[in-house]
Amino acid sequence: MKPETAQAHKEKRAVALSSVLAAVFLTAFKLVIGILTNSLGILSEAAHSGLDLVAALITFLAVRASGRPADREHPFGHGKVENFPALIETLLLLVTCVWIIYEAINRLLFKTVEVEATVWAFVVMGLAIAVDFTRSRALYRVARRYNSQALEADALHFSTDIWSSSVVIVGLVLVRLADVFPRYRPWLLRADAVAALVVAAIVIWVSLRLGRRTVDALMDRAPEGLEERVRAAIAGVEHVQECGPIRLRTAGPVTFVEATVRVAPEMPAGMAHQVATRVEEAVSQLCSDCDVTVHVEPVAPVDPVIGQVRAIAAESGLSVHDVHVHRMADGYHVDLDLEVSGHLSLDEAHRMATAFEDRLRAQVEGLAAVETHIEVAPVPLEDPGQDVTGMYADMVEEIRRIAEAQDGVIECHDVRLRQVHDALYVSLHCVCPGEFSIEEAHRCSAQLEGRLRQAFPNVAHFLVHTEPM
Repeated sequence: MKPETAQAHKEKRAVALSSVLAAVFLTAFKLVIGILTNSLGILSEAAHSGLDLVAALITFLAVRASGRPADREHPFGHGKVENFPALIETLLLLVTCVWIIYEAINRLLFKTVEVEATVWAFVVMGLAIAVDFTRSRALYRVARRYNSQALEADALHFSTDIWSSSVVIVGLVLVRLADVFPRYRPWLLRADAVAALVVAAIVIWVSLRLGRRTVDALMDRAPEGLEERVRAAIAGVEHVQECGPIRLRTAGPVTFVEATVRVAPEMPAGMAHQVATRVEEAVSQLCSDCDVTVHVEPVAPVDPVIGQVRAIAAESGLSVHDVHVHRMADGYHVDLDLEVSGHLSLDEAHRMATAFEDRLRAQVEGLAAVETHIEVAPVPLEDPGQDVTGMYADMVEEIRRIAEAQDGVIECHDVRLRQVHDALYVSLHCVCPGEFSIEEAHRCSAQLEGRLRQAFPNVAHFLVHTEPM
């Protein structure tokens, strides 16, 4: 483990442990004062702090576990465990809110409870605000420095407690005013229950925010706006002619980036590897902790007819791929795959394809024939993926054996398997001779991918990353 990484985990554990101690103190203090004063507002805050204690303990344990280095069973590391505390906190807080709302409505409508707004009640809430403020600032500072969602969730909890404690103080002040304004006493005595309802509303709002962010992280939702920034950074790297597909996912503080870049076909593999290294460096500057994998392939020659076909498809609101143009004696012959919704009938899809073909014949000069293959458009997967490399040890060894038997492959390493929905995705790194041109390296990886597809037809996608000796 790098010294800076060890220091980061040490600092994260220290601030998480301090949150546990602060939660223990606040929970005990609020509970004692709430029982003595019979204040539902303070008791609801004690319950809230009690759940904060449970959440802080879970966060502390999660931060400790996330600091473990990657191993054979978890090649992406253990950072994903930091996402679970936020989900647990959300569920615990929502359960607490149900009790607070039930008791508050009961006191407002069905029973009267005398609340003692003593000096100690104000002291405990004021002290709680001071502790919450100190803890939230410390947690936010470390969370932002090391991009820790678990600590950020804990910090959000403490900062929310500041507002809810302030609401409780307002309720206690109104209860004290009941003696000053006896005419409004019945209404002012209910202020404590109203304050508890406001606390519940705040907690529900924060819980839903936490829950949404946690679900996004567990489902590997790409960080908002990051793909555009990654593409812009790659476009600024010298010798990169095109940027292909980009895959983004986060696991705790680490952001994993898989990018395909295209360079000139005649570029030597050694130089292509230097380009990939510069791409990794450019992308790494966008994140505090990035794990970047770059796949280099030769750029396809630009055909004006292909560009025209794609432009017409875009104007028609259609998606096409695998467009091939053949120059024959009578003109251009175009073959393409047209993506349509799987909910369409064959008759509807065929009419759509025929209309698109007619438009191509009318707008593409010299077009002699066009053939369209109708495919179902891919739909986004909603289930979260998981790394299953450790579950397929025999398959990993077989992939490595096939790769190293391929002409041009010197060594195979970093074989990773991921399961998303019911599909299996495989990535692997292959070492090739440095004097290979990028076109030769791409041909080698394409042949290897074909052999792997024959050996493992159930795998949805293979990604072969080539690099020089």
